[in-house]
Amino acid sequence: MKWSKLATSLCLITMCVLPIQTVSAESGGSPVESNHEKRNLSLSKKEVPASAPRFVYDSGYSFNYPDAIRGVYVTGHSAGGERFSKLTDLIDSTDLNAMVIDIKDDHGYVTYEPDASSPYAEVGQPYIKDPKSLLNTMEEKQIYPIARIVVFKDTVLANKKPELSYKDGGKVWKNGRGESFVNPFLKEVWDYNVGIAIEAAKMGFQEIQFDYVRFPEGFEKRDKELEYSTGDYTDKGKDNVQKRVQAVTDFVEYAHEQLEPYGVKVSVDIFGYTATLPEAPGIGQNFSKISEHVDVISSMIYPSHWTPYFGISKPDLEPYELVTEYAKLENKKLAELKNPPISRPWLQDFTASWLGSGNYKVYGKAEIEAQIKALNDQGINEFLLWDAGNSYTEGVDYTP
Repeated sequence: MKWSKLATSLCLITMCVLPIQTVSAESGGSPVESNHEKRNLSLSKKEVPASAPRFVYDSGYSFNYPDAIRGVYVTGHSAGGERFSKLTDLIDSTDLNAMVIDIKDDHGYVTYEPDASSPYAEVGQPYIKDPKSLLNTMEEKQIYPIARIVVFKDTVLANKKPELSYKDGGKVWKNGRGESFVNPFLKEVWDYNVGIAIEAAKMGFQEIQFDYVRFPEGFEKRDKELEYSTGDYTDKGKDNVQKRVQAVTDFVEYAHEQLEPYGVKVSVDIFGYTATLPEAPGIGQNFSKISEHVDVISSMIYPSHWTPYFGISKPDLEPYELVTEYAKLENKKLAELKNPPISRPWLQDFTASWLGSGNYKVYGKAEIEAQIKALNDQGINEFLLWDAGNSYTEGVDYTP
């Protein structure tokens, strides 16, 4: 935040915190509206507006939403290290214009050090040593800042509070990669993550992107074996699949409502295959229901992550064809919604050599441009590029 606007911002913080605390989880997360008195005067009746003007928090930063978001993923280490300048140079020299930066990472750590008084101080890491300087640079260069928050995959919180996770034989359950998840049925878990999102909004991020908004993969195979609470979703009249779908959808709706006073957009990452199904039964993701409660939907449609689909036997070898067929399907699903969100898929800027010889190809300029062109040809103009190491291909035309 700029020091010249500190006094104003502190005032705004004070004014906007109280309404947030009046939200009732039991009532579906709807803010409690204040009552406006109407007073009869002796000669005339005072006219009172139907509702008070909405108050929106001002972080002190000014960012313009680009013609279309064309962004890259950035880890906390990259954002706070030497690679950040290389990434800003890449954006300066191309048609890229946005960064998705880890604020809560895949382990559950917050990637900067909050104030000692913050409830997140214990999970803070000094990856981004100076968030203010980071956002100042992004404002100066007009790089649209998106905060990525990994929600229900959270090994740190699961180990700290096992009652918020799943237990197997009395111990916190881990998947095959040694990762633990927290429980989407529990409102305490919702509020924990929404609180981090609010901190990111106050910092100046213009959008909050929630990732891992789901139950663990394959949960339908262990939902009756693991020990966990179903919280307010303990309804014997509804099957387990619908309970999971409802909990995930409700979290997204709740988070969007809580973030509304901060003037940020809300986006959610979702498995691409979810759009091909009525709903993903194990993980609780329903593409249409989630899309109804977000400003942006970001399907992860990396060609390497598909099994034979859309009649394409080896999707990684045919990036244009795979993305084209997916985009056609997604367009149909979104067209069914009254207020569809922006579509901004995740694309592949990495080589999936683990698929084995004959099943993958080296991804470079041609393959990345093919994915982008496939989206553009179907009327989708926004995208994000993923590379876990943040080493993005040079010489790409991002508006082919």
